Amino acid sequence: MASRYWVVSLPFNIPNLRVGTLDSLLALSDDLVKSNSFVESVSHKIRRQIEELERVSGIESSSLSVDGVPVDTYLTRFVWDEAKYPTMSPLREIVDGIHTLVAKIEDDLKVRVAEYNNVRSQLNAINRKQSGSLAVRDLSNLVKPEDIITSEHLVTLLAVVPKYSQKDWLASYETLTSYVVPRSSKLLYEDNEYALYTVTLFGRVADNFRIAAREKGFQIRDFEYSSEAQESRNQELEKLVHDQESLRSSLLQWCYTSYGEACVLAPSVKGEKKVRSILEELCGNANSTFWKSEDDGGMMAGLGGDADSHPYVSFTINLV
Repeated sequence: MASRYWVVSLPFNIPNLRVGTLDSLLALSDDLVKSNSFVESVSHKIRRQIEELERVSGIESSSLSVDGVPVDTYLTRFVWDEAKYPTMSPLREIVDGIHTLVAKIEDDLKVRVAEYNNVRSQLNAINRKQSGSLAVRDLSNLVKPEDIITSEHLVTLLAVVPKYSQKDWLASYETLTSYVVPRSSKLLYEDNEYALYTVTLFGRVADNFRIAAREKGFQIRDFEYSSEAQESRNQELEKLVHDQESLRSSLLQWCYTSYGEACVLAPSVKGEKKVRSILEELCGNANSTFWKSEDDGGMMAGLGGDADSHPYVSFTINLV
């Protein structure tokens, strides 16, 4: 995601919070690093899920928002949510509450994605069966009731014939065994490799016909036509298509909403030194040199302090 550069001073209103003792604040500071990484990780997961869902849905991707406004606008107009995080609560309780909330969002995301992927996998499996080679695909949508003859003595078999062997099939199927109905073979369907033919014969010689056909390179597919089973399969397919669309839409809307629980900004190093120089001048006083590096004549680095220390509050936020 493209970086954005902030060179203006804007208020970021944080209420007075119950920070507790210095020891508790230092301990909380260490935990905040872990919590920040966790929240950022969950935000990344939600963003990636949104991008995938928008792609498969044919929706043009747009900038994500929080409470209906772009992320940067939300940050510059930030207002503390007193109802969700009362300022009278200890700071540790607030941080734990945020972590618990985001953990629940992550769990919900896993459950919703698993449910969506399960339906999608079932639908993909059906589509593969209906679009694969004639040697393995489901034949129910290729065969009509009138293609099948079933009586006390007669049966109709379905033969998968290599396309280069069709002439051989037509010339030989009547003699593969006895009691084959003459001129009963009919072409139903062709793909890139095979052709699907019917053949009608007496049921008592069906096994012998299968063996003879296999020896000549023809595959007899096991198939029993049932209008009830076909209708059931059609209904199942329609339901899966509907469920997939419904779950996809629901998951996408949930991701849009849940993304707003954590959003951030990522400053670039470009122009950073100049901006920090201006900020140090604005915040400068007689002790400003204390915060500079040794190379710049400061004392902080020499005392083993943080080389990124500044005479103003500096906090990095990552835009995800």
